[in-house]
This record gives sequence, C-alpha cells and structure tokens, in this order.
Amino acid sequence: MSYRTDRRHRQIATKGRPMIIRRPGQSAGVTIQAYAPPAQAAQIINGMGSASFIAQTMADALTAHGLPAKDDTVQDGPKAYTLTDATPVYDGPTLCGWTLIAAGGESHDDTGSLV
Repeated sequence: MSYRTDRRHRQIATKGRPMIIRRPGQSAGVTIQAYAPPAQAAQIINGMGSASFIAQTMADALTAHGLPAKDDTVQDGPKAYTLTDATPVYDGPTLCGWTLIAAGGESHDDTGSLV
C-alpha cells in the first residue's frame, strides 16, 4: 500500500462512519465505511447544508456492491441521498477509492425527533 492509499485508508478509518449503499429498488444494501466532511459555513443556508453530499470511501469497501452507479442510494444514519456521480480515485495506476457525490438528504428518522 503506497503512502497516498495508506493515508486515505487511515483518514476513512479514523473519521469515517458506517453508511449503507444500495441499488434502486433494493431494500438490502452493503455497509461501507465512508468519510463525509461537514458542510462549510458558506454552504449552509437557513441552517441546512445546500451543497452536494460528498463521501470518500475505499475501493475495496465497494467490492460486494460493485461499481457505484447513478441513482444508487447512500444512507448516512437517518438520511438517504441519491447518488448523482461517483469519481474514481487512483494512486498511480491503481484504483484506491471513490468519491461519492449525492443529492437529497431525505430523513428516514422514525423515532419522532425533528432531525
């Protein structure tokens, strides 16, 4: 594992959290470890993030799911996002990860809270 891949792996392992990615129409998905940086102050309007949801993950995390595709669903806790794009991340010629770009943020919180 090169320095770049190792550094990416450490950041996702340390700062990341479990998320679920699934194909459209599927109820079951694959749990992946991914890191989604918080929204920046300029991206927050009326207390809500207005920018796309971006999550970084390792390539091997998506082995069971396959290549990410448009309209896949990424669930981060109670919020579900629809994948709009996925950019591969290379370390030289080797695919080491993916940047998942999604929109939405529909809450599936059924605990009664106003999240």
